[in-house]
Amino acid sequence: MTNNTRLLTFSSYASMFFLGVGTAIIGAASGNIGLAPQQTGLLVSAQNVGFILAVLVAGALADSTRKPRLLAAGSLILAVSFFLFYLWRPYGWNLLIMFFIGTGIGTYEGVADAMLLDLHQKRQALFISINHFFVTFGCLAITLYLLFLQMDWRRSIVQSAAVVFVLALIYAFSRTGSGRPATDTLRGRLSFLKSQSVLALFLALATIGTGIELGLTALLTGFLMSLRGYDLVASKLGLILLLSGVAAGRVILGLLSARGRILGLLIALYAAAAVFSAILFFAGLSVLLTGVVLFILGMTVSALFPLLIALTGLIYKDLAGTALGILKLGVPLGGVLIPFLLSVIARYSSFRLSLALFPALALAGCLLLAAGRKRIGLRLSEAARRVSS
Repeated sequence: MTNNTRLLTFSSYASMFFLGVGTAIIGAASGNIGLAPQQTGLLVSAQNVGFILAVLVAGALADSTRKPRLLAAGSLILAVSFFLFYLWRPYGWNLLIMFFIGTGIGTYEGVADAMLLDLHQKRQALFISINHFFVTFGCLAITLYLLFLQMDWRRSIVQSAAVVFVLALIYAFSRTGSGRPATDTLRGRLSFLKSQSVLALFLALATIGTGIELGLTALLTGFLMSLRGYDLVASKLGLILLLSGVAAGRVILGLLSARGRILGLLIALYAAAAVFSAILFFAGLSVLLTGVVLFILGMTVSALFPLLIALTGLIYKDLAGTALGILKLGVPLGGVLIPFLLSVIARYSSFRLSLALFPALALAGCLLLAAGRKRIGLRLSEAARRVSS
């Protein structure tokens, strides 16, 4: 690994860490700021709009523009947005700033993985999994930073802005190679990708996988308090166990994900997520066993999205940025649709029944992937032949 490759790889990890910070800062600091629930919801919506636009545009541009240049622009946007967030109190102003935070983290999400696929020709799934480990690490770090250390949230966000600005400088003076000019128009690329049933399947699986992960994170403390009788501190420790399992799984499962085993590993992980989520929500477990199941469940959901990214990169190597931009629409889609379905079921039936959605969705993901296994295998073989020729 060259010095430039090593620098850009670790810069990507740092970027994804601050993507996690940007995603979690609203929930972590909303109480300190004094936001009402509806205000927090609008801020999340504004962030998601910025994220969706950026991940599509940056992903498409990544196939024809130097990726470090795009990451430098995203870093600069994110650094300025971090610094300005609630520097002044008007809510409308901060709603706009949150849109640009979504733009910055969407650029990271749309380009960083595609850059790693260019930088590393072997063990790509491992590098992608570690990249997404740092997203979870960023979410966990900012939550712990504000929850247990009781630090000033404005100081933490200004410190984050300073580091992200340094990342902008690193990217501005880095290159991944000669750059690959686009061989067709953006419209042509999108037209081609729209006809790809495998990519549509991956988008559905990404929506399910990220929806399960985000839904578990959002509802776990409520489940532990209302249905298991945990107090506030114990329920938050349960959430930390789940997130720790996610972080550990992204490293351990990344090491296991040699190219030939990614597809089989994904099917097994969706099946395991169905089993362990059903055990968590519907089996009578002791406190100790609950902790064990939470950690294992975190591991099972941890690699669903990173391994889908690696598969997409292997199949659509020549259009990785555009394909990954489409795939990553699964993040906001899963983050909106799954919690919405949970809230509808809980409102018209019961909270306990709504939790059955988690194992049901994981089982659906397993069956979809198993049904499409032959098609995916053929596309992987075709891609491997193109690379060897």
